[in-house]
Amino acid sequence: AEELGANILIVEAGQEEELERMSLLTDEPEDDEDKLVSRPPIVTVMGHVDHGKTSLLDAIRKTNVVSGESGGITQHIGAYQTTHNGKPITFIDTPGHEAFSQMRARGANATDVAVLVCAANDGVKPQTIEAIKHAKAAEVPIIVAVTKVDLEDADPGRVRQMMTEYELVPEEWGGQTMFVDVSPKTGIGMAELLEAIVLVSEVEELKANPEGNARAIVLEGHLDQGRGPVSTVIIERGTLNVGDMVVAGTGWGKVRALFTDDGRSVDSAPPSLPVEVLGMSAVPMAGDQLRVAPNDRVARTIADARDRRRRIANTMQSGSITAGGRLEDVFSAVARGEVATLNLILKADVQGSLEALTDSLKKLDKDHEEVRLSFVHRAVGGISESDVTLAEVSNAIIIGFNVRPNRKS
Repeated sequence: AEELGANILIVEAGQEEELERMSLLTDEPEDDEDKLVSRPPIVTVMGHVDHGKTSLLDAIRKTNVVSGESGGITQHIGAYQTTHNGKPITFIDTPGHEAFSQMRARGANATDVAVLVCAANDGVKPQTIEAIKHAKAAEVPIIVAVTKVDLEDADPGRVRQMMTEYELVPEEWGGQTMFVDVSPKTGIGMAELLEAIVLVSEVEELKANPEGNARAIVLEGHLDQGRGPVSTVIIERGTLNVGDMVVAGTGWGKVRALFTDDGRSVDSAPPSLPVEVLGMSAVPMAGDQLRVAPNDRVARTIADARDRRRRIANTMQSGSITAGGRLEDVFSAVARGEVATLNLILKADVQGSLEALTDSLKKLDKDHEEVRLSFVHRAVGGISESDVTLAEVSNAIIIGFNVRPNRKS
């Protein structure tokens, strides 16, 4: 169906009413040209690890994110909005480590302008090339930010020369790509970079209809002990209001509160504004669409149907689970020349980290044919007693990323 460009909706017998409810969310009228207004650009910052990507964002945001990172890796896709000469700009932070390539790709697909960070003393690296491919696949304009130009061994000209191999030719060399030399530590080029972003966005003529029901894309979701499921979203069209009934992935509910990146509570969110949404029944997956539903009955029906389909899909994926999940059994099977199956339960702090871990483990599975990985359960949140029970029943190993077991488990 995907090859033919068709959308498939699997429903159980007698669920024609659900199809009608789904159409209430999917069938949207085209926006009138008269109602379209200019909106802030959504900018994705991409680049190789340790090339100063987070420091660049840190300088723009003027908050210290680097000190809170695990091993120098930005763990989550964050979003925030800043202002340059009275014009707002929304930034998405995509992680620079290769394990998070899937999250980086998602960020590029949800953006208007891609800022490619490359260190003047290091040049183009494999993840830099990967970022270029993601940005080109998303068909968005690219601005190259040459960082660390204040170092003694910096060579911005070398970076420009290397970028020409990937069809990114500087404007000063007769090309169409804007290059800006920056140093977040000293502040060199920061204003010029923001000005370049504003200039490119004006050329793109970015517009959206702020009226009507909101449609947003979920960048991140996590469980907060005090606030419940929290989703970070960017509004694509319409305006999201407190009190709206929404559905995103397998979660639904009434919007209880909206918070901006600086912690301010707001009553509504216009296009291109990133906000945290409280009030959902479950944590949606990164990349899900958040839509406004006519009422709670429609929202619950759609969310329940999606949850049922995902559980069926997970059951089908883990249907080939075999004994031998303990490491000792796996080693013994490998020594006998047999193909061992290692059962895993993955728990992570946020959905993006969970997907990245899964992606990395699947790559390991391809490289080592003597061991086959089987994902028994994957979820966001701390390691619970039920996870341990499931691991005992399925002979699985529990892997936790930035989470802790609770006291009972």
